[in-house]
Amino acid sequence: MAMNIVLVEPEIPQNTGNIARTCRATGSVLHIVKPMGFTVDDKKLKRAGLDYWHELDIRYYENLQSFLNVCKGPFHFCSTKAKKRHSDAQYRDGDYLVFGKETKGLPERLLHDHYDECVRIPMLPDIRSLNLSNAVAIVLYEALRQLDYDKMESQGHLTQYNDE
Repeated sequence: MAMNIVLVEPEIPQNTGNIARTCRATGSVLHIVKPMGFTVDDKKLKRAGLDYWHELDIRYYENLQSFLNVCKGPFHFCSTKAKKRHSDAQYRDGDYLVFGKETKGLPERLLHDHYDECVRIPMLPDIRSLNLSNAVAIVLYEALRQLDYDKMESQGHLTQYNDE
């Protein structure tokens, strides 16, 4: 299994490209809920995701309801409006980490209907939110930490060291 990263109506190609690269590095599945604020062939998207785009497990949905009809969770809805910290949630392999669009976040009705499944990243009160790709990385790596980084390489190796 793998973690599932869900982007609801992403607007900025560079963020989605960075998130795609994070998904590739962690073996996570990327779910994109349309409409998107860019096209998949956008140069900024490909530049941020580098050459990993073709190696991703990526799935598209026409709208949020079609995503919810297909994917049954468990969900963690990530929002600045949540009361529970992301590090207090308990994550399992295969969970869906759901993030909203950069300008508005997730729909408030969705948050209301699933408030116990909402998580937030703590931050100072005078800032609107973190960058989307940073938020995805923070929550995803907390989930992976709880799963003891299953199947991930946790130790680097020097290939060559030359003082001269």
